[in-house]
Amino acid sequence: MVKKILDPHCLCCQETFLTYFSILSPVDLQSVQNMKVVELYKKGALIFQEGTKPNGIYCINSGNIKIYKHGSDGREHITRLAFSGEFVGLKALLTGNLYSVSAQALEDSVICFISKNDFFELTIRYTEFTKAIVSVLSKQLVDAEEKMVSLAQKPVKERLADSLLFLYQQFSSHQKDRISAYLNLTRQDLANIVGTSPETVIRLLTDWKESNIIAIKGRKIFILDELKLRKIACHLS
Repeated sequence: MVKKILDPHCLCCQETFLTYFSILSPVDLQSVQNMKVVELYKKGALIFQEGTKPNGIYCINSGNIKIYKHGSDGREHITRLAFSGEFVGLKALLTGNLYSVSAQALEDSVICFISKNDFFELTIRYTEFTKAIVSVLSKQLVDAEEKMVSLAQKPVKERLADSLLFLYQQFSSHQKDRISAYLNLTRQDLANIVGTSPETVIRLLTDWKESNIIAIKGRKIFILDELKLRKIACHLS
């Protein structure tokens, strides 16, 4: 379900503003404010679907988004998670190809949409804006390469520990209180990220809970002993 909501100002979206829009003139920043369409995507709503044509770029004002695609076996494979302040759908828009992945809201999310023409006009007028986009895409490529190496070389236990640490860092950076920070994913989503079954994820999480490495409340996971989890991820325990 998609619902139109009140329009948040770009200046209030600090992470996006600092990463992309801080170099825009006040006039052009106001133009972005006027050109974008803001919508509320309820938890589970599709933002865009694999195989469809991109018509613009999506900027996350608040909420968490999973980016995924289906393998030949029909299973869902999560390629990354996106949080407030991030663009989603960049690669397809820049290459002119159809979406090779789908994007879905993991929780109620406020997302701004900027049309293709308006977006490309900004890239032409502002080289620093374009450089920021290239930098973000480069980081995503590095993260994807590291994930491929991890999936190819590490056993499931190490992959899950590694993924929990990485995801915890992402989730906690977008939560107000890092001391009580947690990551919030279904066991199925965790399994799709790690490349294993939900049953294996549940078994390992239960073992680590009993060892006081993590705490679990519903689907929320709290890391209690980061050092021990790092040792597991590095095959040191």
